[in-house]
Amino acid sequence: MRLNVNEHLAEAERICAGNGAQLTALRRAVLTLILESESPPTAYRLLDQLRDVRKSAVPPTIYRALEFLLQNRLIHKIERLNAFVACTGADHAHALVQFLICGKCGTVAEIEDDEVAVALRRAAQNAGFHPSRALVELEGVCAVCCGTEN
Repeated sequence: MRLNVNEHLAEAERICAGNGAQLTALRRAVLTLILESESPPTAYRLLDQLRDVRKSAVPPTIYRALEFLLQNRLIHKIERLNAFVACTGADHAHALVQFLICGKCGTVAEIEDDEVAVALRRAAQNAGFHPSRALVELEGVCAVCCGTEN
């Protein structure tokens, strides 16, 4: 699913304002790069792209911006890829989302299936484990690459 960049940035502004935070020009630029990316970019790819407009950008610059975007629930980190995707909705529990990662084209789709989250939580509790976060990343082939797109 391709996100509308302008709508997403406007929503990000509202979310930040609601959190008492500011979506600075730098943070906005990093979020825009993520939104416009065909596949989830890594921090260093973002840094390289950011240097096109901010020559003085260094790794801490990008990591601070990414941390802000993560804390304000505007992006997710895909652990398997060590890369980032824009969040499709800040109104859900970020600790319970699942990601579908296409091994052919590299796209990542965010889904939220409460039944999956409940099943994981119950299985963990049955094992005496107290989860603080559940990250589910499924690898496979997307509908487009399979030719089964609706």
